Amino acid sequence: MNYTNEQQGDLDKVFAEAKDVDEYIFDVIIEIFRKNKISDSLGYLFMYENQKNQEQFMLQVENLSFFDKQKKLNFKSNHVKIITNILKQIKDHDFNKNNYSSKEYQEIKQDIIEKIAKNKNDILLLKFLVSLTAIDSQFIVCGSNSFHLLVKMKIDLSNQFFQDIKIQNTSIMRANLVRCNLSGSMFENVNISGINLNGSQLFNCKWKNIQIQELNKLEGHSKAVRSISFSPDGTTLASGSEDKSIQLWDVRTGQLKAKFDGHNKWVSSVCFSSDGATLASGSWDNSIYLWDIKTRQKKAKLNGHTHYVQSICFSSDGSTLASGSWDNSILFWDVKTKKIKAKLDGQTHYIQSICFSPDSSTLASTSRDDYICLWNVNTRQQKARLYGHTKGILKVCFSNDGTTLASGSSDCSIRLWDVNTGLQKLQLDGHQNSVISVCFTFDGTTLASSSLDFSIHLWDVNTGQQKCKLDGHTSYVLALCFSPDGSILASGSADNSINLWDTRICYSKNNLDGHSDQVQSVCFSPNGTILASGSTDQSISLWDIKTGQQKAKLDGHSNTVQSVCFSPDSTLLASGSADNSIRLWDVKIGQYKSKLDGHSNTVYSVCFSPDSTLLASGSADNSICLWDVKTEQQQAKLECHNSNTVYSVCFSPDSTILASGSENNSISLWDLKTGQQKTILEGHNNKVYSVCFSPDGTTLASGSVDNYIILWDIKKGQQKAKLDDHSNIVYSVIFSPDSTTLVSGSADNSIRLWNIKTGQQKAKLDGHCNTVYSVSYSSDGITLASGSADMSIRIWDVKKVKQIESVDECQKDILTQFKTPLSQIYPLPKIVSTNITILRISQTPLFQAQDAIIQQGEFLNYQGRDIRSLFKSKGSFFMESQLQLSENGEKKSQIEQSQKRNDNFTIS
Repeated sequence: MNYTNEQQGDLDKVFAEAKDVDEYIFDVIIEIFRKNKISDSLGYLFMYENQKNQEQFMLQVENLSFFDKQKKLNFKSNHVKIITNILKQIKDHDFNKNNYSSKEYQEIKQDIIEKIAKNKNDILLLKFLVSLTAIDSQFIVCGSNSFHLLVKMKIDLSNQFFQDIKIQNTSIMRANLVRCNLSGSMFENVNISGINLNGSQLFNCKWKNIQIQELNKLEGHSKAVRSISFSPDGTTLASGSEDKSIQLWDVRTGQLKAKFDGHNKWVSSVCFSSDGATLASGSWDNSIYLWDIKTRQKKAKLNGHTHYVQSICFSSDGSTLASGSWDNSILFWDVKTKKIKAKLDGQTHYIQSICFSPDSSTLASTSRDDYICLWNVNTRQQKARLYGHTKGILKVCFSNDGTTLASGSSDCSIRLWDVNTGLQKLQLDGHQNSVISVCFTFDGTTLASSSLDFSIHLWDVNTGQQKCKLDGHTSYVLALCFSPDGSILASGSADNSINLWDTRICYSKNNLDGHSDQVQSVCFSPNGTILASGSTDQSISLWDIKTGQQKAKLDGHSNTVQSVCFSPDSTLLASGSADNSIRLWDVKIGQYKSKLDGHSNTVYSVCFSPDSTLLASGSADNSICLWDVKTEQQQAKLECHNSNTVYSVCFSPDSTILASGSENNSISLWDLKTGQQKTILEGHNNKVYSVCFSPDGTTLASGSVDNYIILWDIKKGQQKAKLDDHSNIVYSVIFSPDSTTLVSGSADNSIRLWNIKTGQQKAKLDGHCNTVYSVSYSSDGITLASGSADMSIRIWDVKKVKQIESVDECQKDILTQFKTPLSQIYPLPKIVSTNITILRISQTPLFQAQDAIIQQGEFLNYQGRDIRSLFKSKGSFFMESQLQLSENGEKKSQIEQSQKRNDNFTIS
């Protein structure tokens, strides 16, 4: 790297010049470039120095429709000269020659960010340089570097006009490009992992050599995917499912090649032979099938087990098939004769997993016991038992050199074993639930693990350190398999899908914003600028709502933070924790203020009164405490709910009533003047986890473990409606500021919006891949926040759907290419998305493209794979396919009308 401190200083000076220009100059110049179809920006600006050309330039400024009168008055022609000088210096600078997203520029990049992050004009200059790539190819490198810096600084890039930009050789990982116009954009060798393209316009894009962690999503099974296996040449993936079928997939295209039916119960295990000619499948119907891959026909059925066949594995030469069953036995089958060669007995519980060593001399097996058996294949004798796990072992896998064995267990850990000595080499901890599957890369340097916690982890085998975490499945991840070259990881899940991941693109968790454990509570500040979140990782974070930038991290609690709540003036934040305490935090400075002690068990809920005088807290010690906000002293203690845990507390809008939800299935209404219980509301048949008053004070909503939401008439103390669309526990309920909508978060991973007047569901928001513990409405009613067990926070746009008339001229021009009327191509509201995640805060990247509108163009990763199917799986809208459906529908309608005419025709 030929970069000097002198050059760094030069770049600092260049950015410093931007502070003196009017902020509108950047938009003006780009607009004039576009209107005049300029390709040499500097050449055009140099001409401007001539007095006559200056007059022409100013005349063009006057004619810009978007440039209002006030801006015209403030516009100074000499600012154009400043921009010209800036571009002249940047053109020959290292910033326009090298990739600043590379590791060698890390320190330099950080120094730049620290100097310009808070300077508005520097940010505008970077955006200008990004837009300039659409005009002038001389500035593609600096524009690409500018894009990278904007993303690293977490600048709000939503709703930007980035039409025709050309970005190369950089990373925009995690960029939030919600509702951006990226039509005509050209991306080359760009890392787009984890970017948010929800609602964006992607017409005629040319994206090549793209780097992205998620390659594809294969959807075809109707039930959980239990097992997956790559063919030896890596071109085909086989999957076995609870839907009783086996499916063969083309790895490159993601298309279904074949489907095998025959089993009459779950297919629990699939495995290719070493020559790729045969696929074996084991099932809970107690049988094993052998399939001919070439003819797609069943070759044989192997019967011998008397209980579920849980695991099968071919020997390296393909002559032997081993099978493990819940009849506690392992059978060796002669693949040629289809006969049993041997039976291994010795484990006293169900066989969960078996695996041959690469040389086929050893077989490893696991069961519900807490040890691993190593068998000598030739003698059929047990040669060793490996102890270390504290619960049942669910999966074993040998490294390709045969020296290491990996095991995953119900104790949530992974262990690496030295096969020669039988000793444990490493213990890998990180999963929050049972480890279901483990798999090595061919070179043995990386181990993948999956779990009932819905996640996949990649581990460095030498150090035992986690390399990265892959999120994307919405249920248990039951199966893993690396492609033979180790470049692709396939994962099968109880969400019925298979994901393909590019394992060469892996990111460490260093210095990442986001919680490292479940997000238990989220709350918007009343002034609408900050979102607070509390987590099982014992911390509280304050977030900038627009950018997702972490403003502060509040540490102090020694256990899970169960609840967070802002004071009405947004100056204080209260938090309740499983450490039995309540803490008050100064929001402005992001510092701890005081601690309120009084509870003897977990504090599940905290809530400020609307008049700011009281703070209420509900606890597992069966009490509610009322605290004087000014003095921070306990004002009263309400013993209640028949000695049951209080999960939720909420004040009425006039601060006269407190509602509480309890373990005893009821809701209590308390008179705050007397401290006495006014009413008990009964209707739930399980614990009440959440209560919330409507802002107009007429209605109370409650969410329960019984999966129901009940709306209560406060005056009458009676049930108004029962909302029953959730399929699991309702953890959180909250009203919109205008009291017309109720939002609920549930253990079914969904968020639902309800019409209070009709009691009907208005919308369902999907995106979280685990329980939604908390939901919060912004004070303007436009934005919704959610916190989840998937460790992420999502911010959703829930404003009304816009119509087609609001789209920009570029989009209209492209849409007019279609001969079919737009109203026949799709419902008009679909063209501009709503109810989408506009911001996701998490330590793990997740590619999003819900309601992105795509028309023509190409999207290829660095292996030449078409990733449009990935966009489709994420909810993108393809204009061509919709047009085809419309044309087919029109033809069908014409045929039907013709048939009707024929039917009505009679010969007189």
